[in-house]
Amino acid sequence: MSHAGDDLFLLISLSMKIKNITLLLVTLIASACNSDTSNKPISSRNTAVSYNEAYQAPFFNSSGRKASVLSMMPTLEALYANHARIQQYPSHFFGVVLDGELIATGGKGMINLEEGFTVDANTKFHIASMTKSLTAMAIVKLRDEGRLSLEDAAVDYIPELKELEYLTRDASPITIFNLMTMSSGFPEDNPWADRRLEDSEEAFSDLMSSGLSFSNVPGYTYEYSNLGFAMLGRIITKVSGMSYQAYINREILEPLGMRDTYWEYEDVPREQLAVGYRWQGDRWEKEPMLHTGAFGAIGGLITSMNDFSKYVIYLMNAWPPRNEDESGPLKRSSLREMQTPFFARLSTEGIDQSGNTCATLTGYGYGLSVKTDCRGNTSVSHSGGLPGFGSQYTFFPDYGIGIISFANRTYAGTTRINQDAMEILMTEADLAPRQLPISGILHQRSNQVFRFLRTWDDQLGDLLFADNFYLDFPRQIRKIAFDELDLGEIQSMDSMVPLNHLRGTFKIRGTRGEAEVFFSLSPEEDPKVQALRFRKLR
Repeated sequence: MSHAGDDLFLLISLSMKIKNITLLLVTLIASACNSDTSNKPISSRNTAVSYNEAYQAPFFNSSGRKASVLSMMPTLEALYANHARIQQYPSHFFGVVLDGELIATGGKGMINLEEGFTVDANTKFHIASMTKSLTAMAIVKLRDEGRLSLEDAAVDYIPELKELEYLTRDASPITIFNLMTMSSGFPEDNPWADRRLEDSEEAFSDLMSSGLSFSNVPGYTYEYSNLGFAMLGRIITKVSGMSYQAYINREILEPLGMRDTYWEYEDVPREQLAVGYRWQGDRWEKEPMLHTGAFGAIGGLITSMNDFSKYVIYLMNAWPPRNEDESGPLKRSSLREMQTPFFARLSTEGIDQSGNTCATLTGYGYGLSVKTDCRGNTSVSHSGGLPGFGSQYTFFPDYGIGIISFANRTYAGTTRINQDAMEILMTEADLAPRQLPISGILHQRSNQVFRFLRTWDDQLGDLLFADNFYLDFPRQIRKIAFDELDLGEIQSMDSMVPLNHLRGTFKIRGTRGEAEVFFSLSPEEDPKVQALRFRKLR
């Protein structure tokens, strides 16, 4: 084999070890799906069952996940309480979601220092920019209904943008996709935009008509833009024929049962509304509460832990791809599209709770930040900050767990404390990612590959291997490479360790040693072995 092939196999082997599949359980599942077919005809097709019908989704193999996470709650409560004390939050609240359920909450403090109201799971906080993914979800829903395209130019819906002057003559017009992915070319504008939340529609139109400034050309790079998401709110209003608030209420909040979420603070029962504060000098000062106007699409929602957890659970429910019936405002495929990162940036400054450096690749989806760290763990998140408030949520799709936190101090930084809490849960609660079941075709082909490696039966090989197989490496070269492993007589094999539906590894044992076998299948209707590699273990 070439050195490139060796490197590929090492990467595959490392991936296999990281997944840490429990072989005994996988064997039982595989046996239930498809018994040993090594002596049956090569064709894998069952005319009564399609691949889609036979597909099995990745699964969690631990029945004690909830109990394990709940056992960590005292640790988390102490962690958040200490953070809130150091940061001087009037109140803080957090919740843990696991496997489609808000399983635990914690927090303490005053949501209204003047009236003495205390925080609980029904307290309503301004969640600021955590609103953005709901705005994006509304756009995607309109796209799925065929009422707009993400490639449409923003000016098609906002005529005030007609006179925009871009930085360069070769710049393309801003598209809806650019607005969604923070690639519009507008500058980062958090300090400026936060104070415009309650601008009228007329003021917003005047702002756009009077001309706008760019820091980049559209589609060139990522730069966080609240202005761009305010434009998405205008587009939702234009296409739906109703205000963006009314559309999100009807098409997203109501279907998810989020009946305790508001756009206007005056509508919230006084004893349930978190008041925002700023620490000024040596005392708390009340921040002015903001109404929701034209810029509300950037961060106008007011919600509780009990209600917002339903939304986070819905985002998490997009994973993994599976065959069960769809539910909710969007298709699961559209939810996963929202969680697809664009314009990725590499950071080498990340530090885990143990103080170890861990590089992170970060991109922006549709109103969502998506990160993959040096361990291969992917998280989806968004933070929010307004005068008087700070919030953040993070979840790990492959692990089925997430955390949400709110605080009522200006720009309360909850991102790092959520990261620390998730690090504790992922390590000390000993959570493992979903495991891939062995597909019927992988199980069948592994038995056939094992039989071939024992016999090197040409008739079996002619039926088992894809057209490219011997063209890539002739039979005699493959046989010499296998004999050089010096395994002796091949006696047994372990169960498959799947890497996906059509690719995996298994271990074989001979009288003089062991080897790891990797194979992948072709995309034909009846998949055949297109690649086969082996490596001696001992």
